[in-house]
Amino acid sequence: MTSAPTRIVVVGDIVTDVVAMLSGPLAPGSDTPAGIRVTGGGQAANTAAWLAWREHPVTLVGAVGADDAGRSRLDELTGLGVRCAVRRYPDTPTGTVIVLAGNGERTMITQRGANLRLAPDDVAAALAETSDAAHLHLSAYTLLDAGSREAGRRALAAARERGLTTSVDAASAEPLRRVGPAAFLAWVRDADLLLANADEAAVLAGPGSPADRARALAGGTRHAVVKNGADGAVWAGPDGGVVEAAAHRVPVRDVTGAGDAFAAGLLAAWVAGAGPAEALDRAAECGAEAVATLGARPVPDEAGRRGRSGTGH
Repeated sequence: MTSAPTRIVVVGDIVTDVVAMLSGPLAPGSDTPAGIRVTGGGQAANTAAWLAWREHPVTLVGAVGADDAGRSRLDELTGLGVRCAVRRYPDTPTGTVIVLAGNGERTMITQRGANLRLAPDDVAAALAETSDAAHLHLSAYTLLDAGSREAGRRALAAARERGLTTSVDAASAEPLRRVGPAAFLAWVRDADLLLANADEAAVLAGPGSPADRARALAGGTRHAVVKNGADGAVWAGPDGGVVEAAAHRVPVRDVTGAGDAFAAGLLAAWVAGAGPAEALDRAAECGAEAVATLGARPVPDEAGRRGRSGTGH
């Protein structure tokens, strides 16, 4: 008997992260000592990497430049076990983000690069060629950038046409403010699940408790999860019910990519049939692993293993 499809298709950004771990407060106009690391990043790519790390079948749809950075980013992802359906553009650089991290916070300075070139036809073709897909997860950066917006909207529509469930990560508070909550919520209205951190939920749902905001967001999508960092997370369903979960307490090394890892843990569990409480616990577990790691991605051990066992997909 053939098992039900569980592959997750992740659509969105792939970038190079230049992560600066500040030794103290930033000194504007002067020098601030930091540990600096260049690594793979991008919300969609990070989520795909964490899914593969947890040995869940995953395909990433995105765009990079035909440059050394793009080649390195794809090598990293395939090395972790991610199946890449990624177009390389010879006339556009791979996206880059400078991440200033410290004191449990991070500030990002972004060059979107080839991510703006993601096309609707690329997304539709990748879905048509992925017969074992069960779910599509979209990074909202794709919707928030005008250049890639139609690709994001086509991803959600094509997934629904093929009978896949869908989810969207709200991405970032400031771009949400720029496009406006009404427009964004209209774009994601038919998604099955919306994930937002506390700042993003405040932009989209206004004032209120995390539970109030989750219920408000679930009124537009079937389910909504509001992430509150060290204070845990809240899941609201279509019946108005709310499930709250605590965070896993671990020493924090770097919060970059923690929300992407959280999404990976949650989606892997949910697609496999877990209910909200179990899915939130698996999400918290993966998020805790991420904040204990420098950079936005899992790091293979010295033997080159991708996950905690086995060889991935």
